Amino acid sequence: MRKLTANQNSAPQTIGATGVSRKHESAPKHVAGEAIYVDDMLEPRGTLYGAVGYSAIAKGRITSLDLSAVRASEGVVETLLVEDIPGHTDIGAVFGGDPILTSDEVKYQGQPIFVVVAETEQQARRAVKQAKIEFETQTPLLEVTVALTHKQFVRPSHFMHHGDAPKALEQAPHRLQAEQHVGGQEHFYLEGQVALVVPAEDGGMLVYSSTQHPSEVQKLVAEVLAVPVNRITVDMRRMGGGFGGKESQAAAWACMAAALVLKTGKPVKLRLPRVDDMSMTGKRHPFYNTYDIGFDEQGLIQGADIMVAGNCGHSADLSDAIVDRAMFHADNAYYLPDVSIAGHRCMTNTVSHTAFRGFGGPQGMMIIERAMDDIARAVGKDPLDVRKLNLYGPDGRDTTPYHQKVEHNVLLALMEQLEQSSDYRKRRDEITQWNKTSRILKRGLALTPVKFGISFTLQHLNQAGALIHIYTDGSIQVNHGGTEMGQGLHTKIIQIVAEALAIDPNEIQITATRTDKVPNTSPTAASSGTDLNGQAAKNAALTLKQRIAECIAEQKGCALETVSFAKGRIHWGDQSESMSFAEAALFAYVNRVSLSATGYYKTPKIWYDREQAKGRPFFYFANGAAVSEVVVDTLTGEYKVVGVDILHDVGRSLNPAVDRGQIEGGFIQGMGWLTTEELKWNEKGVLTSNGPATYKIPAISDTPKRFNVDLFERDNDEETVYHSKAVGEPPFMLAISVWSALRDAIASLADYRVSPPLDTPATPERVLNAVMATRAAGQKEAV
Repeated sequence: MRKLTANQNSAPQTIGATGVSRKHESAPKHVAGEAIYVDDMLEPRGTLYGAVGYSAIAKGRITSLDLSAVRASEGVVETLLVEDIPGHTDIGAVFGGDPILTSDEVKYQGQPIFVVVAETEQQARRAVKQAKIEFETQTPLLEVTVALTHKQFVRPSHFMHHGDAPKALEQAPHRLQAEQHVGGQEHFYLEGQVALVVPAEDGGMLVYSSTQHPSEVQKLVAEVLAVPVNRITVDMRRMGGGFGGKESQAAAWACMAAALVLKTGKPVKLRLPRVDDMSMTGKRHPFYNTYDIGFDEQGLIQGADIMVAGNCGHSADLSDAIVDRAMFHADNAYYLPDVSIAGHRCMTNTVSHTAFRGFGGPQGMMIIERAMDDIARAVGKDPLDVRKLNLYGPDGRDTTPYHQKVEHNVLLALMEQLEQSSDYRKRRDEITQWNKTSRILKRGLALTPVKFGISFTLQHLNQAGALIHIYTDGSIQVNHGGTEMGQGLHTKIIQIVAEALAIDPNEIQITATRTDKVPNTSPTAASSGTDLNGQAAKNAALTLKQRIAECIAEQKGCALETVSFAKGRIHWGDQSESMSFAEAALFAYVNRVSLSATGYYKTPKIWYDREQAKGRPFFYFANGAAVSEVVVDTLTGEYKVVGVDILHDVGRSLNPAVDRGQIEGGFIQGMGWLTTEELKWNEKGVLTSNGPATYKIPAISDTPKRFNVDLFERDNDEETVYHSKAVGEPPFMLAISVWSALRDAIASLADYRVSPPLDTPATPERVLNAVMATRAAGQKEAV
């Protein structure tokens, strides 16, 4: 029988479905304080509260552990040590190396040693401080360059090659080398790590966890308790932010709480205070990068040798894939005809660093963007002209270092559109003149592009499921494997299902992500939440649409092709007869048609041969560009971002308002990473930037006065859900334009002949050091 899916990616027909701005489905609850997070849930009677005791040193051994004062503290019910764990004690996400608790070796400051559970949260937190722990302290390894020299790695290195880089470098008319330190970043989600675990029948447990990966939490809790996975159900309604920090690192706290439930027989909640959260959870990987690049008189790259080295912390966590993605994006938007890229995963005695928006891509892009600015200074050209000259393009300039062809390349058109709309050339002339006469304040301008690959680079994660129920009153309940962390995933999926069924989105309710509704889910990460889960939900909706249409055709005696869905009604025959969607739902039920369906989707075309470092790891690329303008006080190093213009490629936008919000938020978060957010460990390996007083995220006052965001209007050429494109991570990297603009302003001190050394975060101190170094280099060159 004919399927009603012939044009399933056709333009939207339902008012209020896809392609229109619709407020976040939980926005009113967020504003009113009515949105329920894990810590807001009504707790079962008898709930106990946990607190974690952790190491005060970064490297060494525990020589004595006395918890007698802890157990004697007011309200304490029980303690948990590693020997109390009945099942697995290593909860490493992929490779192992992450013990749930340690009893001997210490590898980082903040490593959990024991957990205490008490009648109140305050009692637990007071009790945990009564522990008497003695250590044999060793000298921690804290510098990535030292780890690199001594080959202290958490995973083997990986290498990519395209062409003959050594020969190209040797023959190039000009050659530059440079190194770069790129700082890490604290996730600083508003809702910290938290889990509430409730005992159930047959040794089962219901786990409420603030996690981006419910299925992983389910699996690890089951392994820690030594029970089958089907005994554990994970429920996740919403997170108060995640940014990657709850992809792998939410599991430990759920596992600890579950082990305490097993030991006490009572519900247990474990919520980390901010200081503990920042000490015990991973950050964005700091990176140390180098390049050796050859180019001609125009600035066209001839060959490149690039190295990226991630500071992974004490264990692998997700570092293998994160450094891979840094390597995949070390080219950013530029064709490197002969190139070698090395990626190293360095071990240090810090908390194990983890996923963060961009997943290594931003750190990889930084080295090639530094090279673009450096080449421009060397050949005396505007950096924008050097960037445009080196873009991927036709005529054989379309193959990445990992041998994927860059199809559907829109970057040149996008950048030129932004160049015009932002008045880049006019502003460049004005700024150059200003800097000639302004002795102290210097202005800078930069336009930088983003080409970001969309797909998990671990192939099997590129799949998703969904479950849809239609009730007899026509209302719809949707469940899918993605998690909502404020990014509007549920909002978009409501719109997608409404579009597929041609109904009002207000008839659709999204329920909490639960492992007993949609099993074996992938994490909500890699910007793939809508691509995967939206397509799975759409497929489920189309299955139900087909069933209802077949029922009407059979019962009304008309041809299936005459059945049509539009604006909440179903028509058939000569279209003169119709019924509402609610009437059709009841009609189908009365005629014994199943109104529940699952949907499934797996990303096509993708593959990667790691042995050969060749393949197509990405289904498509998301693109964008940003122009940033800054003003720098060369006496103090202080600066301000005064203007930003963004043009970003989201394909056919499912929800322009949500997409713009993601672009704006991603840019500001990226700006924070590159300017104010500085992670600091002291010489003993103790994190000192462990709270909002010592770690500075951007404030509303840091938002530029001129902040223009436009969407690049072009459908995705690939068959994504309604030809949309991912928008979670790519805008983050637009903020590289701020760092480039700072370097541009500083370069004016040497008449743009010197490329300033400026590691990130570009704090005022680092900017002032770059000012002095550039001024000295300019004077030396003049002599």
